[in-house]
Amino acid sequence: MLREIVLDTETTGTEHAQGDRVIEIGCVELLNHIPTGRTYHVYINPQRAVSAGALAVHGLSDSFLADKPVFASIADEFVEFIGDGRLVIHNASFDVGFLNAEFARTGHKPIDLGGVVDTLSMARRKHPGAANNLDALCSRYGIDNSKRTKHGALLDAEILAEVYIELIGGKQVGFDLSLQPASGRGTQVQTGAAAPREARPRQMISRLTEAERAAHSAFIETLGQNPLWREYLGQAPDAKA
Repeated sequence: MLREIVLDTETTGTEHAQGDRVIEIGCVELLNHIPTGRTYHVYINPQRAVSAGALAVHGLSDSFLADKPVFASIADEFVEFIGDGRLVIHNASFDVGFLNAEFARTGHKPIDLGGVVDTLSMARRKHPGAANNLDALCSRYGIDNSKRTKHGALLDAEILAEVYIELIGGKQVGFDLSLQPASGRGTQVQTGAAAPREARPRQMISRLTEAERAAHSAFIETLGQNPLWREYLGQAPDAKA
């Protein structure tokens, strides 16, 4: 089973190297590219002010975040939810940079960016020269993003999960009538063994008359020694008198 975690974050600003912090994390679990219904979502007190530019994007104010847990208190449960799943992130270097800065403070192992699926890079390869932000991809693939009036980590992760499935080829119905993703990477999807062929309920009854049988036998006699038809009819090769 391929387990993937579609992830998005919101932050106090754009520069983790200058002290900006993570304030929201949203995750959606996929198994074999199908959402399982399991999600992870948390708001975080960044212990610093949210920039005006970031506030305009996500609407998460300092007063709203004041009573939320700090990152150190949720780090273990967050890492446990991710587990060994492969991360799927849009513009992965941004989110991973912020998360690794947080992990450096808590002493957790950093995320290996090389093992993350970056859907922005995928979209740029598939649609070169086109707009490939999340809203543009939703429009291109007919995905409803009408609830996305502002950025939100869980909502964006849910939308990104749909976009990701489209980027790898979309879904198709398997032979077992369940939804299966069409593989965009040449991976074979096992859809189960073929159903056993049912036995014929009764033996077929011949409708040949005796006269027709006799005429057919007379015709076979004209075909020479040991014709194939004799073997098929169960007659010995030397049955001819």
